[in-house]
Amino acid sequence: MSAVLDALTLRARVTPGDVVLTWNDGALTAAELMTEVSCLAARLFGDLSPVGVALDNGPAWVIADLALILSGRPSVPIPPFFTPSQRDHALADAGARLLITAGDADDDVVLPGGRLRFAKTGAAGRLLHPGTAKITYTSGSTGAPKGVCLSQAQMEAVAASLVTVLGQDRAGLHMPVLPLAVLLENVAGLYVTFLAGGRYHAVSLSEAGMGDAFRPDFAKLLTTVAQAGATTLILVPELLRGLIAAQATLRLDHGLEMIAVGGARVSPALLNAASAAGLPVVEGYGLSECASVVALNTPDDARPGTVGRPLPHLQVALAPDGEILVSPHPFLGYVGGEAASHTLGTGDIGAFDGEGRLRIEGRKGNILITAFGRNVAPEWVESELLAEPHILQAMVLGEAEAALSALIVPMPGVDPAQVDAAVARANGRLPDYARVEAWRPVPPFDPAAGQVTANGRPRRDALRRAHAIPPSQNA
Repeated sequence: MSAVLDALTLRARVTPGDVVLTWNDGALTAAELMTEVSCLAARLFGDLSPVGVALDNGPAWVIADLALILSGRPSVPIPPFFTPSQRDHALADAGARLLITAGDADDDVVLPGGRLRFAKTGAAGRLLHPGTAKITYTSGSTGAPKGVCLSQAQMEAVAASLVTVLGQDRAGLHMPVLPLAVLLENVAGLYVTFLAGGRYHAVSLSEAGMGDAFRPDFAKLLTTVAQAGATTLILVPELLRGLIAAQATLRLDHGLEMIAVGGARVSPALLNAASAAGLPVVEGYGLSECASVVALNTPDDARPGTVGRPLPHLQVALAPDGEILVSPHPFLGYVGGEAASHTLGTGDIGAFDGEGRLRIEGRKGNILITAFGRNVAPEWVESELLAEPHILQAMVLGEAEAALSALIVPMPGVDPAQVDAAVARANGRLPDYARVEAWRPVPPFDPAAGQVTANGRPRRDALRRAHAIPPSQNA
């Protein structure tokens, strides 16, 4: 049925007093958690239609997610950064006829840490791929999210592989920083913690300094991590940059043993900065269609510039053009689409080093071909620019041009001369053909206007339109 539920049931039986879920003012043992899960699942039985979950991080999210697994109903997590139209699209597209939100009325369902409200959505039923347990909606490059159907077995295969690769003795206290509605935190954070026998500290996004996802309070994040005694975190590169800056200022003692970073390419310079700040960072790679993780460096076997070795349950190969291919059957298919094939073409370009570690070079459709005929992955150059503390956001241009240029969002209070110096430092880490020869200051990329993804990656088409980029300079 579910390896995660089986692991919790075993802990409830063998060590019933074992605390598995905590938050700032409460805790649940394995036995108590499974009791709450079973009670909520009892309210969900009898209907197999999907259920939307629009909750903040916290114990209620965890209980609802596990109860949906137990009841056999597919869940549709709604990230807090979705616009109302994206949320409505996801619910309607998945055929989710029930939506779980935070409640505040006496007749709402009472759970540890809060109340739940069940609301009917009016969505029409939808025929889903057999075995669908979760439908995760990716913001992608357009405003309409695409639904990825995953089975519980596919998600738990990723989680089990991560436990195998990292070692069960690494289980400690994991604290979510990303929303639990993001598959990476749900699978690689929550499920891995429970499978490994660790404890999940489900603080709210606000308590973690992430109340505004695009303007984080990094000092609060680092302070919360230290106070909670968290040993593991999962971040995207933009959050890592902020955490490094906060640690350089606060210099807090912490018990972190591993910070896994994914979602976008990470510059080796940024990894070196993290190491210098005493932050134990490893880079990984994945995508929603592979249930969040494909490859990962480990604290004992990390190679900066690579994303580590593929997880043991997957087969990863390269097409003749360098596209990364993943098999067998990493996902079921998209909502409303055909069943997924045995092998997934990721759209990412990569290469293997001599020891089997994977290196990500960029997106297949983003590759720039300069006027000198050199192929340049803009993500590579952008990662070096973003390793500079004076640069907040960047998008590289230069298709068919003699030299690369960039749209750059400076950090607040930074003047053009400081950005010039930052670009020069980044260029010093790049070969001649990949250096940025000119840059243009622009306002912060606007998530509300669809200019940036939840992971901080630029939405290139939207930014080209917003800044009237000539076709010859397309990124």
